[in-house]
Amino acid sequence: MKFFSGLLVALTAASASAFTVNAPRTASPKTALSVTATEWDVASIGRSVRIEGSSREHWEFPDPNQEIVQVGVDSNGRPVESLIELWIGPDWTPMKVKAYTEDGMMRPIQSLIGTRNKAAAIDINNTGPGDFPLNAAAAYAAPSLVAQRAALLTDNQGRYIEGGAVHSVNFDATVDQVQVLLYTDTRQLNAQVELLNGPNNFKQKYEVFTNNGLLNSLYVVFNSPGAGNVVRVTNLAPLEFPCKAFIASV
Repeated sequence: MKFFSGLLVALTAASASAFTVNAPRTASPKTALSVTATEWDVASIGRSVRIEGSSREHWEFPDPNQEIVQVGVDSNGRPVESLIELWIGPDWTPMKVKAYTEDGMMRPIQSLIGTRNKAAAIDINNTGPGDFPLNAAAAYAAPSLVAQRAALLTDNQGRYIEGGAVHSVNFDATVDQVQVLLYTDTRQLNAQVELLNGPNNFKQKYEVFTNNGLLNSLYVVFNSPGAGNVVRVTNLAPLEFPCKAFIASV
């Protein structure tokens, strides 16, 4: 399908050059066991900031030749409630992601967001109370993460989810991380992705709204320690706004 081909092009269109302020930091070589965790460590992503409750910070991304931005948020083990927004121009917010995690150290917030190849900014708002600070960082994503997201589309069949429908996938204790990608055929994307452990006991949750789910698909990575983990996707949009979900271990 045309929109699927267009998404593959969008996901892989990331240039090697970057503005220094929000470029991914270079790191020394890591072992195969630690490389995934290191890529998502907030301190290693780029400029990291401590954001107090009820305050915000934003990162500028002025390079139209790059498209994928890595966003990481964690805490010292306390819950995290945040709102991540994509800003393009003075008054346009084409994508919003509400993110919650019960434990910001064990299950940090990890996402890749597209800038539509425009000069843009990522705004992170700590919507939690004043005594629940968080640590956040954002930078143009490393090529390995861009390739990982693109491979999720080509290596998996995906699941079509109509508006109002729910889809769940179970993972056993051998899976340490789960990746999820949601997109549409250019229609709006309004969906919720949860990591549950036990009956209806969610540990982490993302809720996304964007006017174009092809240009701004949702890609998140869950840490899934222990057994009994379930990823549940709920399409919050009306029946005429379906989406497609790709869910797999990392």
